[in-house]
Amino acid sequence: MNFKKNILIMVISLFSASLFADVNVHGYTKKDGTYVQPHHRSNPNSNSNDNWSTKGNTNPHTGKKGTQNPK
Repeated sequence: MNFKKNILIMVISLFSASLFADVNVHGYTKKDGTYVQPHHRSNPNSNSNDNWSTKGNTNPHTGKKGTQNPK
């Protein structure tokens, strides 16, 4: 029983962490007139390994796998 409880706590923790790891970007128009649709992106930081576009990571909203090599 304790094992199941620990697994449940880990799953909830991982899910909660992923909810706070992204930013909602509102749609906007660039200077050249191009409109950028609203979207989600990973929280900005100095680490490129946790970006959704980096190989080994997956965008939790689209399911798209990352293709960029880490720097």
